Amino acid sequence: MIPLLRRRPTAGQPRRLTLSILRCNPADPASVPHLQDYALDEADGMTLFIALNDIRAHQDGSLQFDFVCRAGICGSCAMLINGRPGLACRTLTRDLGDHITLAPLPYFELIGDLSVNTGKWMRGTSERLQTWIHSTTPVDLDALEARMEPAEAEAIYELDRCIECGCCIAGCGTAQMREGFVGAVGLNKIARFRLDPRDQRSDADFYELIGDDDGVFGCMSLLGCHDLCPKQLPLQTQIAFLRRKMAALGLR
Repeated sequence: MIPLLRRRPTAGQPRRLTLSILRCNPADPASVPHLQDYALDEADGMTLFIALNDIRAHQDGSLQFDFVCRAGICGSCAMLINGRPGLACRTLTRDLGDHITLAPLPYFELIGDLSVNTGKWMRGTSERLQTWIHSTTPVDLDALEARMEPAEAEAIYELDRCIECGCCIAGCGTAQMREGFVGAVGLNKIARFRLDPRDQRSDADFYELIGDDDGVFGCMSLLGCHDLCPKQLPLQTQIAFLRRKMAALGLR
């Protein structure tokens, strides 16, 4: 069992929280989506992740939600928090009201309750966009890796900080209307590999993958991905850059 945060004594009574959680088990034909309320006392420094574990440990062991790292790195605990995509492990209950509504991320396949299969979508997108280093140079496993300029490495690292949590997709109006849209996470992957000097693909090769309405020209620039990214990645900046670069190359 995951150790829960101990409640520290305070001068007054701890705040009483009510979490309304959307429950549904798609594997059970008789399961009907419904909100179920859970009440618990707030602890100092409590996050939604801690609150959910408290509920599962002491009130309802059947509650489904995902977690791995508890540090905002894995992206597993992404969910709708009062209608807004976010990470449960990085959301403090003290920043929310007494009544908190939680629901699974939209768009992704539902596993149960707050658990969705983002990995299936992310893998499909990676295969579709071929997000791996393409090189015709034979690989010598005994050779030292080629040096990279610090500025190049820093630019690649900035985009590599994506944790594939799905928040940008869940908050994207285009993704809700166009099933094939690769979203900000897919376009961010293309931007990352385009910067990598080890990848020998041309600009035309990259833009052939995203030069349609399912790629950079499908984005309506509503800034949902930019506003909701928990890692604060420059997603709209990258999308705008890819558009300008494609136009300059006469690819649109």
